[in-house]
Parts: sequence; structure tokens; C-alpha cells
Amino acid sequence: MTPAVRAVHETITAITPLDELERAQLTEAANWVARTGDIFRRAKPATPGRHLVSYVVVVDPAGDAVFLVDHIKAGRWLPPGGHVEPGEHPAVTARREAEEELGVTADLGLHHDPLFLTITTTVGIDGGHEDVSLWYVLVADRSTEFVLDPGEFHCGRWWRLEEVAGADPARFDPHFPRFLTKLRRISDVTGSLRHPVRSAAEELPRSLS
Repeated sequence: MTPAVRAVHETITAITPLDELERAQLTEAANWVARTGDIFRRAKPATPGRHLVSYVVVVDPAGDAVFLVDHIKAGRWLPPGGHVEPGEHPAVTARREAEEELGVTADLGLHHDPLFLTITTTVGIDGGHEDVSLWYVLVADRSTEFVLDPGEFHCGRWWRLEEVAGADPARFDPHFPRFLTKLRRISDVTGSLRHPVRSAAEELPRSLS
């Protein structure tokens, strides 16, 4: 493995699964990374057909809310995020996407380690390929001012967790309710969401190639 691929493999294998589905997808993702170094998107829209993505879920623990964007291509309310560039650590991708798509510096509130992993067949304009997505948590509060990328999103808004539970699940990533279950479980047990143990911005280089 190259250093970049090894770092991704170590990141995946460190995640504790929520349920049997995540356990199976973690195993599949770890095996995929171990058997091929071709895990980064090399050409738009979807070459190779399975590649790595970092989501950035902006969470306000005090307000029991998450910030989602109305994604133009996907036609769903999603966390911001994007493809991991060749040689890039996924946590650096998360930091970069927060800056590019939300206009915020993620230095203080971005958790170093992803909370969740999913493997999903995409929908919308670029639908049909598989995203192996690492879900990072960025702690913020509802007073945070975001500057959204108009080329990517129609708009963005805070969703209270009770609103998500009562909404049509087809409006979101299909794994989003499971992510919220894990988010609540981790927060209730550890209280760690308010204070990341490590800052992604402080520890990671721009490239691991």
C-alpha cells in the first residue's frame, strides 16, 4: 500500500460499527482498500466506479440540530462533502470541503476521526457509481454564518433531529437516519461531540503520497 492508501485503511478499521450493516460495509471497505490502490476518483464524474468520499456533518449539540444542504445534482438534503483527492487524507478532504462549500474554517470543530462509514449507489445527475463515504462531524452552533457554493447547492438550513425523523426519508441520504442514531448514541455515552479529542487541521498534512 502507498502511505495514502494505508492511512485510509487504518481510518476505516478504527471505526466501531453501529450495527450489522455498518459492520458488513466496514469489512467490505477495508477489503476493497487492501486489494486495490485505486480508491480515489481520477476523472469526473465517476472513474473508477467506486471511490472515496468525505461527508462533513455540521452538528449543533446544544440545539439538537444538523445543518444540511439542498444538493443540486443529487436532488436530496445532504451533508456537505466531496471526493477525496489522490494522496489526500480523508480528514483533510473534510476540512477542505467545509472551507470550499460552507465558507467556514474547520480548524477547531472538526473531529479528527470519522464517526460512520457507508457504501451507497448514488442518485441524481451523476448517479450510478458507488461512494464509500466517511462521515466526519464538525461541531458548530446555529449562529454560525455559512457561505454556500451556489454551483453545488440550492440552499442550506438547520434541521432539528425531530424534524428529520418526521420527514420523508427519500429526501435524505438513505443512511442518514442511522448516522443520527449513532451520533446520539456516541454523544449520550461520551459527551465527546462538544470537544473533539484531536483537531484534523492541527495534525494532518495536505498530502500523504
